[in-house]
Amino acid sequence: MVHCENRSQQILRPSAQTIRQYIAIAYQTATEQKLYPKAVLIRSGINRWQIPEGSKAHHSLEKPDLTIMKRNGRPHPTTMSQLQGLFAAAAHPLPDIKDPSFSSNFDSFADYRLVLLGDGSHGTSEFYSARAEITKRLIQHHGFTVVAVEADWPDAEVIDRYVRQRPGPKAKIGGHSKPIDPFTRFPTWMWRNREMQELVEWMRDYNAQVPDSKKAGFYGLDIYSMGASIREVIDYLDRVDPAAGKVARQRYGCLQPWVDDPAMYGLASVRGMRNCEKGVLDTLRDLLQRRLEYSENRHDGEEYHSSEQNAYLVRDAERYYKAMYYSSASSWTLRDTHMVDTLRRILRHKPEGTKAVVWAHNSHCGDARHTSMGIRRKEVNIGQLCREQFGRNNVALIGCGTHTGTVAAAHEWDEDMEVMDVRPSREDSWERVAHNTGIPSFLIDLRRDHIDPDLAAAFEAAPLRLERFIGVIYRPDTEKISHYSAADLLNQFDGYVWFDETQAVKPLEKHEPATPLGKEETYPFGL
Repeated sequence: MVHCENRSQQILRPSAQTIRQYIAIAYQTATEQKLYPKAVLIRSGINRWQIPEGSKAHHSLEKPDLTIMKRNGRPHPTTMSQLQGLFAAAAHPLPDIKDPSFSSNFDSFADYRLVLLGDGSHGTSEFYSARAEITKRLIQHHGFTVVAVEADWPDAEVIDRYVRQRPGPKAKIGGHSKPIDPFTRFPTWMWRNREMQELVEWMRDYNAQVPDSKKAGFYGLDIYSMGASIREVIDYLDRVDPAAGKVARQRYGCLQPWVDDPAMYGLASVRGMRNCEKGVLDTLRDLLQRRLEYSENRHDGEEYHSSEQNAYLVRDAERYYKAMYYSSASSWTLRDTHMVDTLRRILRHKPEGTKAVVWAHNSHCGDARHTSMGIRRKEVNIGQLCREQFGRNNVALIGCGTHTGTVAAAHEWDEDMEVMDVRPSREDSWERVAHNTGIPSFLIDLRRDHIDPDLAAAFEAAPLRLERFIGVIYRPDTEKISHYSAADLLNQFDGYVWFDETQAVKPLEKHEPATPLGKEETYPFGL
């Protein structure tokens, strides 16, 4: 085998014939997947990480000679050094994040209806601060009024009530006697950090100075709040229609044993012990059928809209936890489809032409069709679905990356956060290409009508390189297999933001709290 990692450290050396067969298969797959829209590969090689070190094949690829044939028939020779030079020439240096001119470098993306801002980890300060500054500019200067993030709806709604000073139940701010602390479940540091705190306070101050039509809201797209969303639906119905609330409580009762550990519901369902789908669907159906009646009751439909979204979330979460035990690809696709469906419902609830900025991981924001998750595992993600459903001309996908530094992460799920050293990027990665520019921070524009044709051709000569994905878990000892995956950067993103050396986010607390932590009534985070 060639494309594998032998954990016993025994090196399996492929024959020359095996290598040629691998190249032929790779070329055929690439052609079938249409990975070369502007060029046809006529001579290729294998990334070094796929060949055992010390083999003749490995040494022959130290300086690969890659040649592509453009559609006009003229050959275009491209070596790795040429790609590196063209990449560096296209990199636009950025000032310090807090420099007033930093965010203006992204003005050319402001005409898109959706701007998706990805991050290469969920624990890097620069990724949060940069996205915050870009978001502020999109709101203040370009009319964006939706900030939608990879977070659960009920938690994000607490923030939304705070930044828009919304009246109504469950806000627990502005005179209410008891605050609600959002984001108190693992991983708390993902949203409970100083960088996010600063953006939330800015949004509240900004919204206080503009009319309601220009206020920016804060919304959660994710699927992991089944128990909290059940409670929100029941609480809402108890207020507007107590009889319906009683029925919903009975229907959702089927899920009650698993609200604290919903993954176990999926296991019980697979074993034939319980299936709560009918009650969940009936509750959503009844809520939708009474939309006009309910939405007239409280605050111009805001409370109904939130309840509707929570009911959709329960429906999709019930499906998600069952799918976990059948296929990781199908559960991933269910999750990202839910997030895009949520985004569409948010926009439908807003005036026509509303523009949104979306925060999520690079693995969600980049187009999955141009990464191994789409090519090999047939998964879809937010970036792909947004391009397909809203049109590529209406969507900008921007990723963030780093070479080294520190990151806030845990070794295992539900463990406390640690500040860990990030290993220098691999030589066969896009991160190393960015690092080798020698530019501390830059933006590279990958849009077809902005990129240098020679650089685009160089990308297409060898489109797939490794890309690092660090989530809330970081395992540096097994970094290659745990955090790297192949990606075609040119088609994955419309822009790529680089910070060569980065620092961990500043969490509001380092330990996962057993009970919610509070600060005061008027602030939704708590310190």
